[in-house]
Amino acid sequence: MFDKILIANRGEIALRVLRACKELGISTVAVHSTADADAMHVRLADESVCIGPPPSKDSYLNIPALLAACEITGADAVHPGYGFLSENARFAEILADHNLGFIGPKAEHIRLMGDKIEAKKTAKRLGIPVVPGSDGAVTSEADALAIGREIGFPVLVKAAAGGGGRGMKVAHTEADLALALSTAANEARSAFGDASVYLEKYLQKPRHIEIQILGDGRGGAIHLGERDCSLQRRHQKVWEEGPSPVLAAAARARIGETCAKAMRDMKYLGVGTIEFLYEDGEFYFIEMNTRIQVEHPVTESITDIDLVLEQIRIAAGGELPAKQSDIAIIGHAIECRINAENPQTFRPSPGRITQFHPPGGLGVRIDSAVYQGYVIPPYYDSLVGKLIVHGKTRGECLMRLRRALDEMVVDGIETTLPLFRALVREPDIIEGDYHIHWLEQYLAGQPPDAAK
Repeated sequence: MFDKILIANRGEIALRVLRACKELGISTVAVHSTADADAMHVRLADESVCIGPPPSKDSYLNIPALLAACEITGADAVHPGYGFLSENARFAEILADHNLGFIGPKAEHIRLMGDKIEAKKTAKRLGIPVVPGSDGAVTSEADALAIGREIGFPVLVKAAAGGGGRGMKVAHTEADLALALSTAANEARSAFGDASVYLEKYLQKPRHIEIQILGDGRGGAIHLGERDCSLQRRHQKVWEEGPSPVLAAAARARIGETCAKAMRDMKYLGVGTIEFLYEDGEFYFIEMNTRIQVEHPVTESITDIDLVLEQIRIAAGGELPAKQSDIAIIGHAIECRINAENPQTFRPSPGRITQFHPPGGLGVRIDSAVYQGYVIPPYYDSLVGKLIVHGKTRGECLMRLRRALDEMVVDGIETTLPLFRALVREPDIIEGDYHIHWLEQYLAGQPPDAAK
């Protein structure tokens, strides 16, 4: 086991990792920018090191500063959390070159799955169903048109090195294709330094379903069920739940075993999430995230497995926590991402929290690093915290979530709490009848299309 772990992140995920380390008896090192000197994870860690000014490139993405922090404190491993350097294969290699453990997958798997085109080819080779589309990057409008005609319009133009919805455009007809190609390529070049794009069939009203996997790096892997992340705004997840309201046990077992077998074949190490679009009873691979997910508490709630703790154990050479036959889905869980944003315009609302009252009671969990008097800085993401609620049934979970949302108080800044208080009372949400476009339609004041 590791003796001392440096947490190369901030906010709620840094605090989440710190808690897992403490439960394993591992010493912790918090790193922080000057803007995060008063952060909760800094206060609670055994040691802390300032690694630079507020801009991420000068602090949380500053690899030499992180290496220096490891050397100063004697840390023997690094946990990257999510975001920042968590899916940076070069960072993992540099740590290995300095005899430091990287609590994440092998660099080769991070690099492979970070390239969306290669990830799709790999998924197809491993027997994971994929969305119909181009076999690689499209190099001309003529090629794109031929592929579009073959798979049928509408089509989705996507950045090969993309993520977060950037470099992604829909061409509803042949006439739309040229503009979609140029716009997506320009966005991809600006955001990722790579203008490569590829084509996929655009599904009309799919669900976004992801499978949580855990591998030991030696050919063992299990799946821990699914999360439904279909409520999204601008391709960013807002509300996640598990199990999915539309997935039967047989379908869960089938796609879960498909993913677990693929990870066994890869000898995948650590946690990972394989993401799909799901429509008309069929799964279509879209990407794999080689890190812990923001929404991992949903899976923890319905499996009673601490994913971050197991991530650390497995990175240190430990065994999987259970056999597949031992994994059971227990009840239902929902997570709401509470952001410091205006609930109508989604304009960021940094500032001082003058009053903070988290909800409590049976089945209610808050993952947050804020406190009364804390100032949310303007330099990073706007996440205030994640409200996770668990119940024996989805109906019980929804009622518990309604109560918890009404109980939660965050004053001094604007938050998205009013949006969730409205969503939890929407008939479509109560019925589980929604898809990946539902929230955008709802926010635009349009009657959302039913999924069924």
